[in-house]
Amino acid sequence: MIVDFHTHIFPPEMVADRERFFPGEDWFAHLYRNPAARMASAGELVEEMDRSGVDKAVALGFPFSSFDLCVRSNTYLAEAARSWPGRIIGFANAPPQGAGARAEIERCLDLGLKGVGELVPDSQGFDLADIDAIAPLVELAQRNSLPMLIHLSEPVGHDYKGKSGTTPEKGYALARAFPGLKLVFAHWGGGLPFYELMPEVRSDLAGACYDSAASPYLYDAKIFKIAVSLVGHRKILFGSDFPLLSPQRCRLEIEAAGLSPAETEAILGGNAVRLLEGNVAEPA
Repeated sequence: MIVDFHTHIFPPEMVADRERFFPGEDWFAHLYRNPAARMASAGELVEEMDRSGVDKAVALGFPFSSFDLCVRSNTYLAEAARSWPGRIIGFANAPPQGAGARAEIERCLDLGLKGVGELVPDSQGFDLADIDAIAPLVELAQRNSLPMLIHLSEPVGHDYKGKSGTTPEKGYALARAFPGLKLVFAHWGGGLPFYELMPEVRSDLAGACYDSAASPYLYDAKIFKIAVSLVGHRKILFGSDFPLLSPQRCRLEIEAAGLSPAETEAILGGNAVRLLEGNVAEPA
């Protein structure tokens, strides 16, 4: 079973006329103002999954700052999950500090969505370290055993579109504030796995996982073996960040990383299945 835990899809009207949705959405415009920046519908995701040998994909919308655009995106994700049952797994999104965030996520649960994210503080106008702002959404996720996927960026290295100011220490603060929350830190958590060498950090992050979304753009392929040595193979999730990258390219990089068959199988899908079924990450 191969599960891509980090893909993005958009309603067809957004794909066809992206510029109409730029006003008031600086992060969206920043990422997609260039017409060459790919956007994809649910159907295009499934076609890519078939080409890449992916069985299931977690489909994320865009982290809009507009509550109404998040609602539109969430509704489309629910429709996609119904249209491709067992293949597309939709996650819901809403600016967590908004008054309607809890009600929207509850609506999405009724529609069959299975998690929350990808939350991107820089796009959605909140600080991940502001525990009071995010607490209502976190408590809802905890009560329903939902994974919450958070965008983190590395504090050093080259600049690129999508690099944010939400760095590892903020993700760590969230994990400490909400023990037991099923956290998935995107993009290798901005380097957070390294700090799990500190015993107290490893304990605080016992329930957290890391996805490998956009890994070829960020790190040398050796990161897979190194990350396994840091946190164990059960805390790593295969993610491509499609349509930014092909799932096949990312999958082949994992398969060539020199991991054991058991480690490869877990990263490519076993860990995702366990997480989505309601079980927290197991110790390495």
